[in-house]
Amino acid sequence: MRAKPKAEAPTTELGRTYARIRRTLIGSPLATEQEIEERLTKKKALAILSSDAISSSAYASEEILNILVLAGLAALSLTLPLAIGIAALLAIVATSYRQVGYAYPSGGGAYAVGSANLPKVFALIAAAALLIDYVMTVAVSTSSAIEQIYSAFPSVYPVRVEVCVLAIGLILLGNLRGVRESGNIFALPTYIYIGSALFVVGAGLLKAVVLHDPAAAGYQAAAVMAHEPPGGYQALTLLLVLRAFAGGSVALTGTEAIANGVPAFKPPEAQNAARTLMAMAALLAVIFIGVTAVAVSYGILPSATESVPALVARASVGTGPMFYIFQAAAALILILASNTSFNAFPRLAAILGEDGYFPRAFAFRGDRLAFSTGIFALATVAATLLVVFKADTSALIPLYAVGVFVSFTISQAGMVRHWYKEHGPGWRSRMAINAFGMLLTGVVAVVVASVKFVAGAWMVVALIPVLVAGMLLVHREYTREARELAVREDLVFGQPHRRQRVVVPVPGVTRAVVQAIAFGRTLSSDVRAIFVTDDIEEGERLRARFERQLPGVPLVIVESPYRQLIGPLVAYLDVMEHDPDAVTIVVVPEFIVRHWWERVLHNRTAERLRRELIGRPNTVVALVPYRKDH
Repeated sequence: MRAKPKAEAPTTELGRTYARIRRTLIGSPLATEQEIEERLTKKKALAILSSDAISSSAYASEEILNILVLAGLAALSLTLPLAIGIAALLAIVATSYRQVGYAYPSGGGAYAVGSANLPKVFALIAAAALLIDYVMTVAVSTSSAIEQIYSAFPSVYPVRVEVCVLAIGLILLGNLRGVRESGNIFALPTYIYIGSALFVVGAGLLKAVVLHDPAAAGYQAAAVMAHEPPGGYQALTLLLVLRAFAGGSVALTGTEAIANGVPAFKPPEAQNAARTLMAMAALLAVIFIGVTAVAVSYGILPSATESVPALVARASVGTGPMFYIFQAAAALILILASNTSFNAFPRLAAILGEDGYFPRAFAFRGDRLAFSTGIFALATVAATLLVVFKADTSALIPLYAVGVFVSFTISQAGMVRHWYKEHGPGWRSRMAINAFGMLLTGVVAVVVASVKFVAGAWMVVALIPVLVAGMLLVHREYTREARELAVREDLVFGQPHRRQRVVVPVPGVTRAVVQAIAFGRTLSSDVRAIFVTDDIEEGERLRARFERQLPGVPLVIVESPYRQLIGPLVAYLDVMEHDPDAVTIVVVPEFIVRHWWERVLHNRTAERLRRELIGRPNTVVALVPYRKDH
């Protein structure tokens, strides 16, 4: 048999109203077999899964400049070499994750690689690090997007937190509509940003390098002299250079999202994911290096009121329409960069849920085949962070990128082990690439964690083991439950041999009570009614009525001098249970009201009694609802 849509249709007016609102906001439910139709083409996947990585070009250059400017003009000459070095690291990481996509097409990225090739704890560390990084991606990208907006429209600054929370709410709604539909919504802004960024970079380099714009010549020295740091200049040390490299390494965040989401692609999944990944890496490298080169050419330095990309656009194209198009596109893609996390976080949480390391609710797909629980969890935590940190990108950045390099390193180490075990075609060269990548990303992870530790990265470093411990605790509970519920396959179960007795708590003789007693008689011949009261005379009057109207069903009167109901009833059950081989079935009559507002007129005794008795040894609770015909 197959359930039709009508089988899940609500039966109440309130339920139908709620269903209409849900359909309007997130669309009609999708059947499981429609999942293949919801998968992504390469063009849509580039918009959904690459927006995080590509959008980091809007703030990665600024993070390098923020550090190097502390050492004055001489240090700024290292800005472009550092950007090129980070781009080279990006190429290595992207190549590695391309191999991950082919080797583990079921998704999961670093977690899947670690689970298959390393002790489980390393896979959980990678998962915890990625989950934290996805949350930080949403917070940092959204706050940076609002920064782009108030760079062009300063009046937005006072309400930046509210705008951030609203933006997250809109992305939440878009993702609840499903993967394909979120691609339809978010694709255009991503491609507008890519096109406008390439245009701005091209125009800036043409003016500065080819046309020798006078505004660029000798401008940097004057800009540095006018930009003396509040605490004075620092010496150009290796530590300062490493801090700048660590800051710019945020450009690599989001690189792993495509490998995590291989199952979201249309067939052939691994091949389409690999091509999308390489296109994303190439676009990110070109835009990142280009923005940095224009910033260096024009001596652009970080400003408290305007972002480096905004200053780059102003120098390249002036303040005409193209400037505002670029700013709007940068703000949109930074907001939509969150969408990468809204796709990757729920999918990773679902894999953890299927493996028993996360609550299984995270593995459940909603009406639109999206992992709704993970989407809601990510939105809630990210919005809370933005409120706590007042949407300050500089305050959030130190918490960012630590987790992603930890997962990069574990993924690369797992792939080294994978190639060593598999010995497939070209395994030596592939293993060498992963080993080199493991060394580089491991060094960067240590550098990022150490230089950002005091500024806030200590919170991430401390939270990773807490999350791992939580996942191990969840897995232990699921394992214990599975062990307790396990049934040997060689056992054959016959008819039940334990005696059953039925107890029916009653408030009087009502239709609901009569129905419950009739149901109890189908379960056992030993049926008794229990009346708890503080008035013995009332109890005797009820007993006389029971004997007349319900012959054969004894009524037990339990006196309750303190006017309690639940406690005396449970105490009676304790006294009655002298036979350990008998099962007590407590049949509770429950009157079902017609309208939701009528619930306040009832004390919900049946529900309170059920909660009290659930889990009691040798006790089964059965609620028998009575609903008057409409």
